[in-house]
Amino acid sequence: MPTTILSYAALLFGLMIIGVPVGFSIGLASLILLLIDSGFNANYAILIQRMFNGVDSFPLLAVPLFMLAGNLMNTAGITRRIFGFATALVGHFRLGLGQVNVVASMIFAGMSGAAVADAAGLGPIEMKAMLDAKYDRGYSAAITAASSTIGPIIPPSIPLVIYGIMAEASIGRLLIGGIIPGCIIGGCLMVMNNLFARRRGYPKGNFVGMRELWRSFKQAFFPLLTPVILVGGMLSGVFTPTEAAAVAVFYAFFLGYFVYREITLKDLLQLVKNSMRGTAEIMFIVAAACAFAYMVISAQIPVQMVDAITTISKNPWVILFIINIILLIIGCFMEPVAAITIVVPVLMPLVRALGIDPVHFGLVVVYNLVIGLLTPPVGLVLFVTSKVAEISVEDLVRELLPFFVPLLAALFLITYIPSLVTFLPNLLMGK
Repeated sequence: MPTTILSYAALLFGLMIIGVPVGFSIGLASLILLLIDSGFNANYAILIQRMFNGVDSFPLLAVPLFMLAGNLMNTAGITRRIFGFATALVGHFRLGLGQVNVVASMIFAGMSGAAVADAAGLGPIEMKAMLDAKYDRGYSAAITAASSTIGPIIPPSIPLVIYGIMAEASIGRLLIGGIIPGCIIGGCLMVMNNLFARRRGYPKGNFVGMRELWRSFKQAFFPLLTPVILVGGMLSGVFTPTEAAAVAVFYAFFLGYFVYREITLKDLLQLVKNSMRGTAEIMFIVAAACAFAYMVISAQIPVQMVDAITTISKNPWVILFIINIILLIIGCFMEPVAAITIVVPVLMPLVRALGIDPVHFGLVVVYNLVIGLLTPPVGLVLFVTSKVAEISVEDLVRELLPFFVPLLAALFLITYIPSLVTFLPNLLMGK
């Protein structure tokens, strides 16, 4: 790989290794690249302009809104009702609460858009239920962490919105494209659960009956409508993906304040503050990354990257395999949003040159990086679940190892069967 690419990568990751926050690392790397390129008489205003233009985007409004919607749903008792319905639905299967864990995450993924929100919101409820039922703590924590990876795949999804901005791809098609892959991930985890159950001798549960199933469905009915409203609204053209995020906030607040009465105005103020804090971090990273992308493109690094990788192979499937390995490694060290803002501008020229669908590639990128949330040293879901489950990170990693098999199997399917991603967008939105 060309020396220029390696030196720029070393500069960026070197700043992170010495403890500089991600957003500042990207910004400082951009400034240093500018100084190397143009000297001290450089036009510094160009970086400021690129940073401002990077966040001056209507689709980016979806980020704070989806974050607020997820926080509202965690506080409004919605997660508890979802878990109750999932328990009645699949709790009688072998290793029932493990299957409940996965199904609940799939449902909640249609509301929150973030893996950490799943782990922090559903996690305590799932852990308590599984421990009360005498499930092993390590296994309970591992399936809770693994199932949270579905959150950023099934719409809504904050990482997919960020990818759409950086790759100039249709956010609506990306969000719809995540539905089938999210179900595949859930299915792979449920198969793994079944194998665990047989090996460890977990018994089947008892079906609660149609009356209890109907009662739990009625309790969860309004939360279950959330993904239907969001996806249906986008497909019908009633609102854009950004406007769908605003609808999600309004709907979550309506349920929590007027229907369930579990949110107060004081709670709302605190939730808004928490969402603003998280949004500020993401927006600063995006702004700095746009300046960095400008410098990277000016230095013709994407062209060098294309040349470097195509010297190995020009077969799209081989190159996708190489990119998967690179992204899995990056995901171990960087949070998905930060990684997306850095790698996507570099990789997109290669993707376009090979004729890879940017929507398909978006799901591949996001899912690779989401798997990284389960790996040290920077795996946020790993640390959140460890705290929720009251288990050491080392023990959790050990218990998680078998679950990487179904997660990587799902990644293989998503990578090499593009129609799993593109089928629904093409069917519902046209080619």
